[in-house]
This record gives sequence, structure tokens and C-alpha cells, in this order.
Amino acid sequence: MKCEHCTRKKGEFHKLADAKIFLSDCLACDSCVSAEEGVQVAQQNAKDFLRVLNLNKKCDASEHRVLAVSVCPQSLPYFAAKFSLSVTDASRRLCGFLKSLGVHYVFDATIAADFSILESQKEFVRRFHQHSEEEPALPMLTSACPGWVRYAERVLGHPVTPHLCTARSPQQIMGSLVKDYFARRQDLSADRIFHVIVAPCYDRKLEALQEDVPTASPGFRGTDCVLTSGEIAQMMEQSDLSVRDAALDTLFGDVREEVRRHDGASSDGCLAHIFRHAAKELFDEDVGELTYRALRNRDFQEVTLEKSGKVLLRFAAAYGFRNIQNVVLKLKRGRFPYHFVEVLACAGGCLNGRGQAQTEDGRADRALLQRMRGVHAAGPGRTPETSAHVQDLYREWLDGADAPRARGTLHTAHQGPGRPADGRDIKW
Repeated sequence: MKCEHCTRKKGEFHKLADAKIFLSDCLACDSCVSAEEGVQVAQQNAKDFLRVLNLNKKCDASEHRVLAVSVCPQSLPYFAAKFSLSVTDASRRLCGFLKSLGVHYVFDATIAADFSILESQKEFVRRFHQHSEEEPALPMLTSACPGWVRYAERVLGHPVTPHLCTARSPQQIMGSLVKDYFARRQDLSADRIFHVIVAPCYDRKLEALQEDVPTASPGFRGTDCVLTSGEIAQMMEQSDLSVRDAALDTLFGDVREEVRRHDGASSDGCLAHIFRHAAKELFDEDVGELTYRALRNRDFQEVTLEKSGKVLLRFAAAYGFRNIQNVVLKLKRGRFPYHFVEVLACAGGCLNGRGQAQTEDGRADRALLQRMRGVHAAGPGRTPETSAHVQDLYREWLDGADAPRARGTLHTAHQGPGRPADGRDIKW
């Protein structure tokens, strides 16, 4: 059966499955997704993306939506492994394909992860100094994974939510960068931009529904549509368009010739970067390669900073529902040895998101996942602190790294069950 877009003319596609959130895709229980949200998630699919592309072809140029696609850094290793390319070559192939469809700009969302990590680093150091037994500010739990955050907010509530990092997720920050900074730079109204995120998991679709742009009117979303890596790959495999590879765009009007990764194959490298920063800022210790120790399983690991037999920092990575339940249980019982935990809903981390590296019967494609990890590890790395573009954006876009505008744009407040979140609730 074919949809209205699929008369199979050149460059058109067979019907792709509508997006849905299943319990097996998400860490949250079914009560976390309302019927209205379920409908809105289902509308974030390739059909909606193609609808906007086709409308641009039919209407006057003055009425065109400007299509911008931001690609999550965990998605690029999937395309690289799937098409037997390096990450940089895969980004060029993906960019060329999207532009052949009519997309105007294709961005690497790593710059948003830079902001999220840098803000998380500062917050951890601040919490470390503020922590006391009477008013515990630690452990700090990461907040970049939307499945985990939704579960914490809708199901767990207090005492878990006060420990969630207030830094906005990379997807939320990328939405603000595109709809605010980039829109103003291009002299566009934000509502003329149709912003698409390519992501490794379905929970990102749910996150987009609550993703307001802090500098815009309430309810204005930074992301209009989320497509999984698998949905885009299916479109690429079905397409018979002639595609020329193209370098990724940047928010600054130039192109990115080489894609560089953060540390940490399973995520944005949040744990590694925050650990090194904290070791230096708090104890003047320079840390190189991190040594992880597996605990209950390979998805529950810890890393420590020790000096003269004393543990100065104890960090952990907890991936997958079983390990998260263990973390939550220890936290509620008050027997929690960690200063920081990187929490991800997907076992194996973000590379193993259910929107990519899956077989046709819904199981993890272990062979492909192994190639993805190898491709990711082989790529050139960098740290968020070394990004000149990020430092420029702090000055030009946010009035400085410590300005109220930066705090309002890059941080949020986490709601508990029955309590709406309000960014003004953050105590600095």
C-alpha cells in the first residue's frame, strides 16, 4: 500500500511506518503518555516531513518554510556503520541526501551537546560546594535522556527530581540555537523554520512536545519533528535520487569538513568530561584516560578519583531500566555512594537507541552495533572547552557565560508529579 506521496516517481518513497511510543521503547510506564501526546508523537513521521517538502515545491518562494535538519552525534556512527563509511563521509552522504530532497541546512548537533556538558560541569562543581547532610545537593543525575527524565518527573518525583541536573538537553538547546540564534542571523522569523532532529531513539519525539524556546512566547517549540536514524536510513534505501555528497552546514554560515566526537561511545561523553573538569577544579588533579570498573553488569560501571587512599570523587554510569531501578532504590534508602551518575534509559547507551541498530524483528543488531562503536572510537575527538564557536556564542547569543540570559536559555526546572515546571524555580 502506498501513501499519497508514493506514486513512485523519482525520489519518492514507499509508506513508512507511523511513529509510536511503545513501553518497550521507553523507560516510562504507559500512564506517562497521554492520548493527546500519543497523537502528536504519531504525527512526527516521514510523511509530515515530506508534506512540508512538497508544500515548498508548490507554493511561492516567499512562502517557503526553511527546512533545517540537526543530526545527533549518536546517529552518525549508525549511518557510517550501515553504509561502510567513516563518520565524516557518512555525514556528507546524509547531508547530500537531505539536500537532494529540498532541505536547506543540515547541522551537526554536537555544538548543542557542548553547551549541555559545559553547563553540567559548572553545576556539578557548584553542587559539590553546596552539598551538606542537612541539604544534600548530591548526587547529581544527568538529564540529557528524555526517557529517564520523563520517568523521574512523572513517576518518581521527590526525592529524585531535585538531583536532576538543570542543564537543558542537547536537543532542547539545539532547538533554541536554530529557532533563535540562527533565525536572527538569517533575518528569518522563527516560525518560518521547520526544524527536524535526527535522533537514535523514539523518546526524542516525546521530548519535542515539551521543548519550548525560552526566548520565544510560551508553547513555541524548538523542534517541529523528530525522525529516528532508522526512519531516515529507510528513506535513503528507498530513494532513487541522484545524490552528491555535501559537507555539513554550521550555524555561522560556513561548512564543517570534519566531524569530531566527544569522549564516551555510549553518550555525549558527559560523565568523562564532567569527571575531568571536577577533578581539576576541585582537587587540581589532571585526569587522562578514565578507568571504568564494571559492577553488577557492563551497563553499570564506576570511576573514582583517589588520593592517598581516600576516594575524592566517585562517579557511575547506569544504563537500562534494571540499573536505573537499582540507583533509585539506593537513593531513596539514603545509601548512595556516588557524587554523580550518568543515567540513560537504553541498555548499552544512546548508540543502542531503539530508533537505530535494530533488526526487522525489533532486536538489537549486535553486529551493526559493534561496528558503530568501532567507527565512533576511530574518529577524531575533542573537548567542549576547545570549541571556539561555543565561546563566541556565549558572547554573541547569551551575553556571556554567566549572564541571566545564558542561565534562562541553557537551564530548566524539573517538575514532579502534578507540579508544572517553571524555569524561574531554579535557585542560583
